[in-house]
Amino acid sequence: MIGLLWQRSGVGEADLRLEGSRVYLRPPVGQDYEAWAGLRRQSRDFLVPWEPAWTDDTLSRAAYRRRLRRYALDRRTGVGCSLFIFGREDDVLLGGISLANIRRAAAQSANIGYWIGARYARQGYMADALECVITFCFGRLRLHRLEAACLPANVSSRALLVNAGFRLEGEARKYLCINGVWQDHQIFALLREDRRGGASKPK
Repeated sequence: MIGLLWQRSGVGEADLRLEGSRVYLRPPVGQDYEAWAGLRRQSRDFLVPWEPAWTDDTLSRAAYRRRLRRYALDRRTGVGCSLFIFGREDDVLLGGISLANIRRAAAQSANIGYWIGARYARQGYMADALECVITFCFGRLRLHRLEAACLPANVSSRALLVNAGFRLEGEARKYLCINGVWQDHQIFALLREDRRGGASKPK
């Protein structure tokens, strides 16, 4: 499994960079800590209702280093890929987007998760970033299916997914523990053949 994600993508891990019209995405590095912690701290009230419960040390440098180690392991073993989102004009950190539970063999699928700083919400940045990741997944990674779970009350997230072409497939009871409570989620999915020019046959 080592290096599988990058072998299939046709790009070296260190060179991974996705370009959108207004944003670019790349793996996080240690030097991003201050920007990450500052944005998350300023956006805490905005993010907490939609995320797993924050711990006392969530924004600490040590916790960030643990995140980087986990991200690196996920990339090396081909099961996940976490990216930070930056504005193209000013290189400012805007948020993050991740692929998790990448499954090969008969599934060829992955789960998508994302977050954005409060000051950058509802300005089209995440839509641009999501399009970059979708193109990467169905193109270089050759995945067939992308899934995303959304709290029913998260109207903005639902609209983001629908506008990107995701379809509501159903509801999963007590699917994720969000802000300390097991909560029902709506499950959205996008297939490769849902996209214009997508191929339905496996490769």
